[in-house]
Amino acid sequence: MERPAWAPRSIDISVPSVSRIYDYYLGGSHNFEVDREAARKALEFMPGLPKIMQANRAFMRRAVRFAIGEGITQFLDIGSGIPTFGNVHEIAQSARPGARVVYVDHDPVAVAHSQAVLAGNADADVVAADLRKPQDILSSPQVERLIDLNRPVALLLVAILHFVEDEDDPYGAVAELRDALAPGSLLLLTHASYEGIPLPPGRAEGAVDVYRDIRNPLIMRSRDEIARFFEGYEMVEPGLVPMPLWRPETAPEDEDPFAFSGFAGVGRTA
Repeated sequence: MERPAWAPRSIDISVPSVSRIYDYYLGGSHNFEVDREAARKALEFMPGLPKIMQANRAFMRRAVRFAIGEGITQFLDIGSGIPTFGNVHEIAQSARPGARVVYVDHDPVAVAHSQAVLAGNADADVVAADLRKPQDILSSPQVERLIDLNRPVALLLVAILHFVEDEDDPYGAVAELRDALAPGSLLLLTHASYEGIPLPPGRAEGAVDVYRDIRNPLIMRSRDEIARFFEGYEMVEPGLVPMPLWRPETAPEDEDPFAFSGFAGVGRTA
């Protein structure tokens, strides 16, 4: 298999990657045949997966603009993936020049790409680290340079927590990050769930099995389980809702039914 110039030498391009599959669903070009094959398998069970990814991205953009409107100018995006058009730094810095953004991902392709995209942008950077180790993120030189933890920060956990299994204590990691943030900080979160998927659970389970097979299990949590991530936060209206219903800018009834799969919410620290 030909290794493209953008693929770091250290990665095994024969193994599918969640961030490259996501890139494929969003119409990006930074994915391999092995990623496309896994994506096509998942799409056989759940043809609306790209619509779900687009709904995640659309929520993220609305929530970043909301954060800027609340006077927040620092963004920490964990599990940021491969940069595609309309990323956090583009939205934040076009609304508020000088807004600071740190991306965090453990996929070397996502990190390499983010470095290339952010070259020359003094107010944005990327950290190679894992959500399961919050201290590695918080003590990284990039966060120390760009993020003042004594001032409010918008913490983005968009479409990432459903890849963290319960035994890896996702609730503990989110609480540790929350405790490091100043009062008035925001948590912007989305999470996959069987609730809202316009398919019988057995069909949806088929797509979940594809992720299990590539050793990146997709953990579907209930609305109540997702709400637990907001412990210690006060929910911003309209609360934890299907993605298209969070402060929509277009009529939710015009959305694809798959866009309502999973939940989105924003919380504020006291």
